[in-house]
This record gives sequence, C-alpha cells and structure tokens, in this order.
Amino acid sequence: MTNAQTQHITSRDNAFLKDLRRLSQDGTAYRKQGRFWVEGDHLCRAALLRGVAPAVGVFSASFWPLVAVELAQAATKNTVIPDALFSDISGLESPARMGFVFDLPLLPVLQAGVASVILDRVQDAGNVGSILRSASAFGFKQIIALKGTAALWSPKVLRAGMGAHWGLQLIEGVALPELAALTLPIIVTSSHHGTFLHQALQNKELPMPCAWALGHEGQGVSAELQALARLHVRIAQPGGEESLNVAAAAAICLHASAAAALE
Repeated sequence: MTNAQTQHITSRDNAFLKDLRRLSQDGTAYRKQGRFWVEGDHLCRAALLRGVAPAVGVFSASFWPLVAVELAQAATKNTVIPDALFSDISGLESPARMGFVFDLPLLPVLQAGVASVILDRVQDAGNVGSILRSASAFGFKQIIALKGTAALWSPKVLRAGMGAHWGLQLIEGVALPELAALTLPIIVTSSHHGTFLHQALQNKELPMPCAWALGHEGQGVSAELQALARLHVRIAQPGGEESLNVAAAAAICLHASAAAALE
C-alpha cells in the first residue's frame, strides 16, 4: 500500500505508545517531547492540504486495510496497533481509528507587522481553538499567547481549531514586554468601556492590520496590556447580557476588522 516503513505494535508497554498516550492525554506533554498528536481524518487531511507532513502515521488494525493511499503515504513511518490499544490512547469518546504525530514547529520569531491576535491568559482550550479558527478565517496570521494561556498545541485546542493551526504562526509563552516589538496598533476588548465596535467600524476607526488583545475569561485583559492599547472597544449587547464568551467576542471583532479592510 505504501513505501513508508510500517511496524505493528501489540504491547501496551511499548515506549512509543507510552509517549503517544502522554501526548494524547497530557495537554503540555508536547513541550517535553517536541512532538504533538492529531487524531482523526479531518485534522490530518487539513495538515496535508497545507503541505505539513507528519513524522508518524498511527492506524488501528481494523482501519489499516481500508486507509486511503494519501494518508498511508503521508509519513515516512507508520505504526499499526490493535483497536483496543488505539481506544486506550484516543482522547475521543468515539476513537477516530487513525492519527498523525507531527514534529513541533520551531518557535517562530514575532513578526512586527503581521495582523495578530494576542491571547492574555485565555485558559479554556475550546475558547482558544475557536479563536484560532476565527483568526485564520479573517486574515489574522499570527497568534501571540502570553504566559498563562492554554497550551496552543494541546489535543483539545487542536480539535477546537479544526485545522486552523496549519495556517497560523503560533508563538507561546510570550512576556508582556516582548509586545514592544509589534509595530501594529493594539486594540483591546472590554465588556463595559471604550468605543462601540459598530461605531468604530462606521467611522472607519478600525486600523488594519492591527493586533486584537483578548483576555482571561473572568478577569479580562490585564491593566498592563490595556495601557499599551491604541483603541478600546466594546460590543453592543442590546439583549442585556453582562458579557460575551471570549471566543464569540473574538469572532465579532476579527470579522469587523476584516470588513473594514474590504471597504
């Protein structure tokens, strides 16, 4: 089926499977191993479409005879394991029967003029992944995660990102002073203070490219980061809710910037 080297593993105590189990179940294990785990046909194909090749393909024994050629030939090495062992590794309620192990990209250098999203201690993995997906959709290619933000390459963030990772430059563990390298205006979101977003859009006050700063689910953007902002905006909420989920707010704000750029 493929020219890739294929090995069959049947022992639960195999060293590779132990590492894979850690990658699947420990959200920060990728930092120690220098690799990360992606499970499921959709995410794996999303990587291939972006030209990102995996280091190892992992397939359940029952799926291996059925696997598409492009998936079987994607890595230089494939591992086939019994279905029960794949279920043991899987982080999904319904195991996807295949996945890829990728080498972690080298830590990129912060690009001063690239449209960016700054994540200030956003801790929920689902929120982070959703924000990455919106960023990719609306033309923001750099994600700057300040210390305290959820691990960007964790399995939960990867699943929530739905393939957005492959089109973004992701920078983790950034300290606030490092943002001085940005030449773009920073826009900070707030629930109760600043210019209404729709008015800023109507008045052509939204700069693009820019860097949107999105804060902790409960505490919002830190005072130190707020002090660096050129513009503070809030989203009109005529329904009366106290605040929006940070991922929902991100989608609204990033879309507004994209719309401003099209005018």
